[in-house]
Amino acid sequence: MRILLVGATGTIGSAVERELGLRHDIIKAGRSSGDVIVDLMSTDSIRAMYAKVGKVDAVIATAGHAHFGPLVSMTNDQFMVGLNDKLMGQVNLVLLGIEHVNDAGSFTLTSGMLDRDPVRLGANAATVNAAIGGFVGAACLEMPRGIRINVISPGVLEESAAKYAGFFAGHIPVSSKHVGMAYAKSVEGALTGKVMIVD
Repeated sequence: MRILLVGATGTIGSAVERELGLRHDIIKAGRSSGDVIVDLMSTDSIRAMYAKVGKVDAVIATAGHAHFGPLVSMTNDQFMVGLNDKLMGQVNLVLLGIEHVNDAGSFTLTSGMLDRDPVRLGANAATVNAAIGGFVGAACLEMPRGIRINVISPGVLEESAAKYAGFFAGHIPVSSKHVGMAYAKSVEGALTGKVMIVD
């Protein structure tokens, strides 16, 4: 397969490339590096990426940011970070990418555990993660030409645990191997409309 991996250089993206790169042609996309550059907050940039890459069998999104901070002092602009970046960035990858994905291809998006296991300072991320799951559950009903769509919802990866120390008290980090396998299940399997939890 030709797989477009957006966010290829991040922790999750690297885990995905290690697993799926064994068997498939991976086209790496990122904000500042990769085979193609893309800014998920710009629909023009997403369109340009698809025009450059051409037809693919799968699109995987492992990019996007949310705002972490106290709810009582959170501003509209801070809350919009997650909505504009992680949520709409991935939604627009789908909306603008359907015509670029081959018949029976797939989209795999990324959310995270905070909508089901929230932590302090994580209201924005929890909201975004829940919205991504809702989008996938409804979008699968309307995908044309046998195209599938799923979302992977991982816990904190072992490689990221130190970076987020203090945020996730009592959470057991997940291995990058297990996370990579979840993306393989989404891309190489037959399921659609699923939130695939890795914890």
